[in-house]
Amino acid sequence: MAPLSNGSRRPRLLLVVNVFAPDRGGGAAVFSDLAYALAERGFDVTVRCAYPYYPEWRDKSGDNGLRIQRYEDNGVHVERFGLFIPRDPNSLPQRLLYEGSFFLSLARALRRDRGRFDLTMVFCPLVGAVAYAALRKRLFGGPLWLNVQDLSADAAAASGITKGQAATNTLASVQNALFNEADVWSSISPEMLARLDQLRSKDQPLLYLPNWLNRSLADEIAALPEKALPKKGEPLELLYAGNIGTKQDLLAFCQALARSDAPFRFRIHGSGGRADDVRQWIEQSGDDRFAFGPFLDEAGFIRAIHHADLFVITEKTGSGGSFIPSKLIPAIATGTPILAVCDGDGPLGEEMRRARLGPHVEWADLDEVPTLLRTLAADPEAMRAWQQNAHDRAAFYQRERVVDEFERTIHRILSHEPLSDSAVLG
Repeated sequence: MAPLSNGSRRPRLLLVVNVFAPDRGGGAAVFSDLAYALAERGFDVTVRCAYPYYPEWRDKSGDNGLRIQRYEDNGVHVERFGLFIPRDPNSLPQRLLYEGSFFLSLARALRRDRGRFDLTMVFCPLVGAVAYAALRKRLFGGPLWLNVQDLSADAAAASGITKGQAATNTLASVQNALFNEADVWSSISPEMLARLDQLRSKDQPLLYLPNWLNRSLADEIAALPEKALPKKGEPLELLYAGNIGTKQDLLAFCQALARSDAPFRFRIHGSGGRADDVRQWIEQSGDDRFAFGPFLDEAGFIRAIHHADLFVITEKTGSGGSFIPSKLIPAIATGTPILAVCDGDGPLGEEMRRARLGPHVEWADLDEVPTLLRTLAADPEAMRAWQQNAHDRAAFYQRERVVDEFERTIHRILSHEPLSDSAVLG
């Protein structure tokens, strides 16, 4: 491995993730940006990931299979492993095969891994990735850092993938046992940290490291003109852009809006397990207030957010503390208020309450949304404070601030310095 300028060897990091550039959804932008940033800062970084498949749930490269692909990307060693891509991401048997195939595929790298890395970081939304990292630790030792982006067992129960308490409890038990193989835990919201605190059995340090606005998105936003208020009396421009799965329950929101005569134009751009359901409903509804388009590239994504008056984020009721949508960050960085439809006590609901980023509606109160849209169309000035709040909160998700903390924590782990819950970024 390449030495540092003072002659010492660069710290060798292994990052295990399911998605990586060119994938963008599901945390891919953040995972990729972290790998690039750490490589720039002098770390020798290897990423093990799947072939590109998300959020379309298809083999986008045509290379998914048994071959392990290895190449360099912006100073990062990338190793891609094949996995089973579900035709129906909401099917429990297919999801289990998806998780298990990734674990088995990654496990092929174990025969050449002894002594190769100084620290392993594994990012969970996939428990299969955590299982591989846990096995690797059992075989070779070395520190293991778990970053929880999504509490998979909780999310599976909330989205209906697991049906029945027995299946839910079994998945939770497996997840929690694997989590507790890690030496350091981190997560992306205070509510998720509180949930994880209930699961740890070895008093692991629990760190708050939120996601951030990755560099390429920040560059796109920097080129935007100042955001304007909507014109008085004009229909509000709503935008949903990103993954469309069971966790979002987007179709239910669309159907509730369609029952009203509220003035709006709702553009939806995305892909995912439930995207076809939404697209087909829009086509069959004949309601020209709705329009459906494909998943956007970064430039198109940022332009669409900047054009919108409200960026819509829906989160299925009952999701609890399982995740917080990463698309929240680029939306507020453009100064676009959020229309959040979610539980009040989950990560997204609490973020809306803390930062006052826009209107927050619980699912039981969906009938209030048409009145809200009429009121805002008649008096757009009411949105000015939300725009400013969005800009103010975006500073919390500044890239260098969070990556600095990742770098400091890695050095502390490698130097065997003690960590505690107080070593947080808040």
